[in-house]
Amino acid sequence: MTTVLATRDNAERLATILESVRALGPTLRERAVEAERAGRHSDETIADLDATGVFSIGSPAEYGGDELTVRQQLDVIIEVSKWDGSAGWIAWAGASTNWIPAGMGPQVIQEVYGSPWVGPRVAGSSHFPASRGRAKKVDGGWIVSGGPWTFGSDSLWTPFTNLGCIADDGEGPYLVGLQVPIDQLRFLDDWKVAGMRGTGSVSITLEGDELFVPDYRGVDFRQITSGAIESGLSGSIWKAPSLGWSFSLMAGMSIGIAQGALERFLERSAGRPIRGTTYKNQLEAPLTHLMLAEVHSKIQSAILMTRANAEETDRLGALAAAGEPADPEYMQKFSARVLVETAYGAKWCAEAIELLQRNSGSTAIMDFEPIQRSWRDARIITLHGALNLEALSENYGRLMAGLQPHQFAGITTLDRFAPTAAKAGS
Repeated sequence: MTTVLATRDNAERLATILESVRALGPTLRERAVEAERAGRHSDETIADLDATGVFSIGSPAEYGGDELTVRQQLDVIIEVSKWDGSAGWIAWAGASTNWIPAGMGPQVIQEVYGSPWVGPRVAGSSHFPASRGRAKKVDGGWIVSGGPWTFGSDSLWTPFTNLGCIADDGEGPYLVGLQVPIDQLRFLDDWKVAGMRGTGSVSITLEGDELFVPDYRGVDFRQITSGAIESGLSGSIWKAPSLGWSFSLMAGMSIGIAQGALERFLERSAGRPIRGTTYKNQLEAPLTHLMLAEVHSKIQSAILMTRANAEETDRLGALAAAGEPADPEYMQKFSARVLVETAYGAKWCAEAIELLQRNSGSTAIMDFEPIQRSWRDARIITLHGALNLEALSENYGRLMAGLQPHQFAGITTLDRFAPTAAKAGS
């Protein structure tokens, strides 16, 4: 009975959040132009998004969060992204990084979620081997130096940012995640980019040359990704595979942006003539019909794959919470599949938007036209460091062929699992 009631409450809460986002949507779209010029969304917009419940969808129920399923969170990210890709990115980063503090233990969880806050709760930056951050273990904690830490999405509005740092205790380098309060960080005005301009994903430096971080705020990132530290949180989402959570929602951004571009195209094309033809209404032209069918198929393909991955992420979390986790070989293959399918979904949605853009005429390049912004934003997603389509395709293909993927450090590593059935490969 408790599970049924929780599911019903979640569904009702999801419906409320989606309704609030739709009501805010036209305002998000209107503010997007100024957000692009400023290189960040305003604090007012962050507060308005917070009021819809967007920043609570992945927060722990124990601290007043909605703790929606990954499948439900996906619907929210899609809806926000329909109206503005940068707002969708902010919502995605806010939801999909909750597993980082949850993987660091109860004291960090209490700090992140235990006090009132308007906006996303945590940001992450430079969790890749290329991080310029350095961490040295000392009595009682860590000494952090180096930087800057790049692509700090959401860090302008979160109480903490988790900085990826390279440490070496004499047995080889490894990645450490260090949770640092906002008042100990400095944010650079360097977000000058082609798309997703309103995300404010600036680079981050320390206030001084070095910073002492207490021991409990620094964790070997391998422990975070493997869920080795008990969180004390009861929901099954905290046992769900982190890559399934993060990247299913990432694909939701691409889907939402493409859906928004399609809706805008249909809206602005009614009664619009096609130059070089006798068509007086673009929506009556066969060439438009053929294009729309291709756009639909690309978006729908991304939707079906992404929904399946989100549902499987929830299923695997429920199994693990019940003490029956999936075997490592399956987990490795599923994680590799989510990554490559997210990359393909992003590619297909970007291609769909390019078709819409190409058939929208020269006025579609104007700043005020959402289609051109969707076109740029969607392409930025395909260029994310974790979505190297060819590398992800090779790794998944290797697993399909019975070989191990390439071994590498970082947030998307696949060698966190230790399958016994797969053959070793170079």
